[in-house]
Amino acid sequence: MIFIAGVQFLAAASKVSSFKTTGIIMTDTSLDRANFIIFPPVIPYSTLAIACVLQWLVPLGLVANIDQGLRTGLGALIVIVGMATMFAGHRALLRHGTNVNPLRPTTALVTDGVFRRTRNPLYVGVSVALCGIALIFALDWMLVLIVPACVILHFAVVRREESYLERKFGEAYRRYKERVPRYLLD
Repeated sequence: MIFIAGVQFLAAASKVSSFKTTGIIMTDTSLDRANFIIFPPVIPYSTLAIACVLQWLVPLGLVANIDQGLRTGLGALIVIVGMATMFAGHRALLRHGTNVNPLRPTTALVTDGVFRRTRNPLYVGVSVALCGIALIFALDWMLVLIVPACVILHFAVVRREESYLERKFGEAYRRYKERVPRYLLD
């Protein structure tokens, strides 16, 4: 499910949007994209893959002790919340005519919709969805690896994207940073 969403995300992100831009327009066109260390989708997908391999090789068995019906129901709800957050962020970016694909330049600062609650709804959403997947499939290792994955995402991607956006949008981005948390809690 996450894989399919990722493929759809990349396919949609590669298309040129014809939507009218209604956000704050960029002022600096010399920068083409954030200078992230790792391509952002690689982090959650590799975390999921590593968690599955570790679960197969060295199962911890902690999550499996939770009632399967409860685990599956709660996990599905968490996945839905995570996916909804990601899709809301994706839709907001497209609505403002900016690129979703991090390899392309950001052309508008989006501050409405889900971006009023978090500056990184795509990353928050995928992290939440991975926790739900961990519950559904009793992947103890996912719950262990999500913490270092989020730390890597924070330093290798998010901080660098913030630097890029601050250079690109200046004071408008600094004001946005002051009023909206980076994740859900800041």
